[in-house]
Amino acid sequence: MGYLEAIVLGLVQGLTEFLPISSSAHLSIVGQLFGTGDPGAAFTAISQLGTEAAVLVFFFRDIVQIITQWALSLVGRVPRNDPEARMGWLVIIGSIPIGVLGFTLQDYIETDLRSLWLTATMLLVFALVIFAADRFASRVARPKGLREITWRDGILYGLAQSLALIPGVSRSGGTIAAGLFMGYSRETAARYSFLLAIPAVLGSGFYQVLKISDNTVPPQWGQIWVATGIAFVVALAVIAWFMRYITTHTFTPFVIYRIALALVLFALLGTGVLVA
Repeated sequence: MGYLEAIVLGLVQGLTEFLPISSSAHLSIVGQLFGTGDPGAAFTAISQLGTEAAVLVFFFRDIVQIITQWALSLVGRVPRNDPEARMGWLVIIGSIPIGVLGFTLQDYIETDLRSLWLTATMLLVFALVIFAADRFASRVARPKGLREITWRDGILYGLAQSLALIPGVSRSGGTIAAGLFMGYSRETAARYSFLLAIPAVLGSGFYQVLKISDNTVPPQWGQIWVATGIAFVVALAVIAWFMRYITTHTFTPFVIYRIALALVLFALLGTGVLVA
């Protein structure tokens, strides 16, 4: 991988990570178009450290408050049912499904699940899922807010997030769709989706850092960190835009984009331009 490709992949990662269009699908497609193939699960996971750093910066006050109240609840300084303390537990519990599945299925995640035929199928299927969730949300009279997330809903959010292990689903797309189906507002579903992703993405990213550091072939750290840094800067701008956008807009443009991308991808695979 050259630095030009790393720069482009960093831009792609930053632009797509928090939009419901699947960053892993885009990285795989762009990598093949460069002629070097799928950059792989390790590159994807490490570059996501940049985008997750953007979440830490954008939601810094919320995160500090959640961690502080959660820690104080452990020693009895604040009630266990304090909203921020509850949010800390909800994020922990919601992270368990993807942690368990990601560890047990890592061999499949890095090989079979990265087939572009599967990616195209998931882009199309979850476009329809997101569309249905968006239509359902528009009929909810009083959408629920962040402090109304129950333990049951937290677990369902976590199960939805675990679907993002399959490229083409989209971490934000899966969790936001689940939130909309459960009656939460678009802003609440997106905000909790971003918070819920923090443990999973950081854990996966640092695990891959340690894993590839032990490889006999030295990893291309220069290119990886260039892509990660660019992803951070771009993602910070995307989060700010997306959180404003969803307060007054639906997810229809993303649904249309996913369907179009899936059809193009099917065509490229069918004609041999891309290899699954």
